[in-house]
Amino acid sequence: MRRDIATDWVSVHKPRVLWLNTAILLASSFALERGRRQLHSGNRVLFNRWWTGGTGLGVLFLVGQAFAWSQLRSAGFYVAYSPSVAFFYILTAAHALHLIGGLTALTYVDVQALRFRLGPAKRTAIDCSAIFWHFLDGMWVYVVVLLYVAG
Repeated sequence: MRRDIATDWVSVHKPRVLWLNTAILLASSFALERGRRQLHSGNRVLFNRWWTGGTGLGVLFLVGQAFAWSQLRSAGFYVAYSPSVAFFYILTAAHALHLIGGLTALTYVDVQALRFRLGPAKRTAIDCSAIFWHFLDGMWVYVVVLLYVAG
């Protein structure tokens, strides 16, 4: 709606790293889900490996986002440049903040599982964390589509 009423809407080229970041985030969800399935099968060792890998990929996604913002800033695109750039920063920053919360939950699960305090009988934290992470993935895909279609 803002784009339709704006006379100052300037669409800018999005950093290519967004596509790599999307793949990394989806790979993170895949790893977490593989880990959950290993745990359901009773394989704690593989659960820990997959879960730790998925958490690490989540951190890598945030690093990639910081790189995307850095690319935009070095090209002279700041929040005040245009409404489309402002929306880019706002939407991606809001998503990043939610990811930090998700990573906190994933790290908690990882540490507790490595300390053998979580396992097949205590899956609530694992399942809730994974579901939230998958939701964030879906939101990211929506944001990327929105940025490329409307941005």
